[in-house]
Amino acid sequence: MRILIDYRPALRHQTGVGLWVARLVEALARPDSVAASPDITVFSSSWKDRLTTTLPAGVRGVDRHVPGRCLNWLWHRREWPPVELLAPGPFDVVHSPTPLMVPTRTAARVVTIHDVDFLAHPERGVREIRRDYARLARSHAHRAEVVVVPSQYTRDQVVTRLDLPPERIIVCPNGPPGWPPRPAAPAREHLLFVGTVSVRKNVDRLLEAYARVRDAHPLAPPLVLAGQVSPDDVAVLAPLVHPPLAGHVRHEGYVDDQRLRALYEQAVGLILPSLDEGFGVPALEAMELGVPVLAARRGALPEVVGDAGLLVDPLDVGALAAAIERLVTDDGLCRRLSAAGPIQARQFSWQASAATLRDAYELAIERRRAVTPG
Repeated sequence: MRILIDYRPALRHQTGVGLWVARLVEALARPDSVAASPDITVFSSSWKDRLTTTLPAGVRGVDRHVPGRCLNWLWHRREWPPVELLAPGPFDVVHSPTPLMVPTRTAARVVTIHDVDFLAHPERGVREIRRDYARLARSHAHRAEVVVVPSQYTRDQVVTRLDLPPERIIVCPNGPPGWPPRPAAPAREHLLFVGTVSVRKNVDRLLEAYARVRDAHPLAPPLVLAGQVSPDDVAVLAPLVHPPLAGHVRHEGYVDDQRLRALYEQAVGLILPSLDEGFGVPALEAMELGVPVLAARRGALPEVVGDAGLLVDPLDVGALAAAIERLVTDDGLCRRLSAAGPIQARQFSWQASAATLRDAYELAIERRRAVTPG
């Protein structure tokens, strides 16, 4: 099977879509005792960012000096040029990590929809997402041979919002990073939020709830925000320089894997109060290490967390504050969640997701052949 995967989201920070692409390529490339190893090409194109990542053995990299915005405009608006003009083919399947297809001459087309926030709130997107996704995603999803999503929740959303038959959609979840559980009694230094600092992630209500906890418990651990700030949501951080949060909430911005793991190791608990999530990778990362998780009862988070974390209504600041207070004061609860987290995290794996994705590629190829003459 000759596969081309658009690897551009993994060029910079491997978070979100970039992490998903990079980890699945690694898992797809691993030898499998059942399936023959696929022929994988990863495609990259940018004016300034080069494909410098060390790729797994057997994976071919194609790196073109074509500006990403220019190529996206041509691909999204003109569906040209076919990727075979930029990467040596032919290919059996071409996989886009976004909702919009990579143009191809003859290959089966697979697209990925990580969430549908671009439909509900197109104004939150940046650049091509804001310009193209809401307008074009429905057409691309209906023409692609297979649509890949990370959760049952997102599958249901795609069926409803894009009117797509369920049999066209394959659920391919994220996997945990493969970290061993943290030591039994590491220093617990802070509460932790991991993700884009934005209104969608409900950081404004998190800060309000944390302020209430500090009023009741002045010795509560500080709160660390790990993640880049959404360009449209810089104002979310304004309360950090004023009482009662000044000196007690720290924004670290983007952190690499080593720093991220250190922040998890030192966390009293992870708080994910997102208003919507297509999956929720930080919850999986925290649970694998045995870090207690407090998450929103929204989106795919209940699906990922299961019974291994606290779930609250993210719109109820009082309930969120009460749940944070439990993490800070209830040692028995934290021990229970710490024990349950790794068990829940083992329900997911990149290798299982790669096997699902190989099956999705086979299905896409069969569908393409069924409608292609000759």
